[in-house]
Amino acid sequence: MAVPTDAPAPALPKTRGVQRANELAERLEKLLGPDLFPEGARVQPTADGIPTLWLASERVRDVLLCLKHELAEPYEMLYDLTAIDERVRHVRDGQPSSELTLVYHLLSFSRNEDLRLKVPLEDGASVASVVDIWPNANWYEREVWDMFGIRFDGHPNLRRILMPPTWKGHPLRKEHPARATEMGRFELPDDRYEAETEALRFVPEEWGMKRSTESSDFLFLNLGPNHPSVHGVFRILLQLDGEEIVDAVPDIGWHHRAQEKMAERQSWHTYLPYTDRVDYLGGVMNNLPYVLAVEQLAGIEVPDRAKVIRVMLCELFRIASHLVFYGTFTQDVGALSPVFYMFTDRERVFEIIEAICGFRMHPAWFRIGGVAADLPEGWDRMVRDFLKWMPPRLREYERMALENRILRARTVGVGTMTTEEAIDWGVTGPNLRATGFDWDFRKTRPYSGYEQFEFDVPLAENGDCFDRCAVRAEEIRQSLRIIEQCVENMPPGDYKSRHPLATPPIKDRTLHDIETLIHHFINVSWGPVVPPGESHFNIEGTKGAYGYYAISDGGTIPYRLRIRTPSFPHLQVLPLISRGLMIADLIAILGSIDFVMADVDR
Repeated sequence: MAVPTDAPAPALPKTRGVQRANELAERLEKLLGPDLFPEGARVQPTADGIPTLWLASERVRDVLLCLKHELAEPYEMLYDLTAIDERVRHVRDGQPSSELTLVYHLLSFSRNEDLRLKVPLEDGASVASVVDIWPNANWYEREVWDMFGIRFDGHPNLRRILMPPTWKGHPLRKEHPARATEMGRFELPDDRYEAETEALRFVPEEWGMKRSTESSDFLFLNLGPNHPSVHGVFRILLQLDGEEIVDAVPDIGWHHRAQEKMAERQSWHTYLPYTDRVDYLGGVMNNLPYVLAVEQLAGIEVPDRAKVIRVMLCELFRIASHLVFYGTFTQDVGALSPVFYMFTDRERVFEIIEAICGFRMHPAWFRIGGVAADLPEGWDRMVRDFLKWMPPRLREYERMALENRILRARTVGVGTMTTEEAIDWGVTGPNLRATGFDWDFRKTRPYSGYEQFEFDVPLAENGDCFDRCAVRAEEIRQSLRIIEQCVENMPPGDYKSRHPLATPPIKDRTLHDIETLIHHFINVSWGPVVPPGESHFNIEGTKGAYGYYAISDGGTIPYRLRIRTPSFPHLQVLPLISRGLMIADLIAILGSIDFVMADVDR
């Protein structure tokens, strides 16, 4: 039920998770002894209810080893790792003194529970690396050093990952400028050009590569950053023995656009269009975790009609994204026809999205508290026509692609990973389910009303290129099931909450009284004043698990906004699943992962 504008905001669930955090803290102290927590702080209540513990920096490795290996129901995945510059933050009630805070986000599948571990640090301090505990920590630790300057002792290759090697400063620190106009005029004289070029030179020893024998030399292939098979501005440096891959080094950062930095200078409302550009094939799917995190932080209850509209639009974009994957993947392995058929169907999806949202790829149509407008007249007819059109097409695609013996020869048994490997490397979504692991946030932690929908979670067994394609092909069918239920059961009511922090307020109310008109103007131009606190929300996106971690200092802009995307850890796994294979196999592997470089670099 919508909250009236004159009603007080519901109490934030700040105590949720505190009991669980205290129980876990006591268990850790029994296993590891005292001095695990900084003086005066142990448990932090948060708006999202995720158990949150503060750790002493000297005991981080001990605690993380225990959480992964010694508990009966361990925290199997390092889901995310980031940091917060606390130096100009005003509201830190109950938190220990800290200039920079390191934040580990763990995920336990056996408990179906998250855990947030926070480490207070002085500027210039370092902590021990955990790459030997979770291999996907390699890139996360490099990103934290790149963005904040926190060092990780024992890291095998602590160097910049998103910024150029010659960059000065650490961009997510508060003193670093957010706009190019604050940095002075850009100049590139000859001496600087030569220095920048030299800095990009690839030195294999610096990346841990070794010669096979003393008398042999390296044979390299530089794949990308402008090769069509790498699906974006992305480079892979291959060490080869003939055509066999000895080692592979993914090199990212060519598409970095400072998405998290820009959040610190946009209002809660005006940042929404930026989220569309993270996974630029996912459209409003990117809006959803952001608005859910802000609504959780602000205590906004979304009307049922808005929830169902959101689900329908998200599933339409899931179909559109999977059609791009399906067509380009088959093209990568040599089937040139399917992509033209599948892009035609994608156009039909975009016709529906454009009719509802007014725009196609990046509608930025979700709002804090609901959606931008109600569904237009005739929307259901368009959707029903598409629901009739698509199933026969999917069967035809199976005959063209999945049943094609050449595609099967190129993909079956290629690029395999086990469930254990996938979890260790932070793999989520269809790539994880292709290994046989049944985990989908829409089922395990339903959000936006997904618990009311009937659909199956497609699984495979071998975790190879073929299975990753087959899982996504079946997910299109399941999305059609969900959309059909949305059409048949669309509830009446408001398309946006009447909560005072819903942004902007429902437009028609502004025509009745000057107070609402003023409120509308302020919320659009300045944005809502979101209560101080911390909130994280996960969803099952097109390419895996997406999470937005929003921190408010009680103002109209985010103090810190962290975007956890699936493609970032997915690309880390490339060396593991490509060693010993051929270059042609790597092309199939790249296509099967279904990544977007804007999703990687942000």
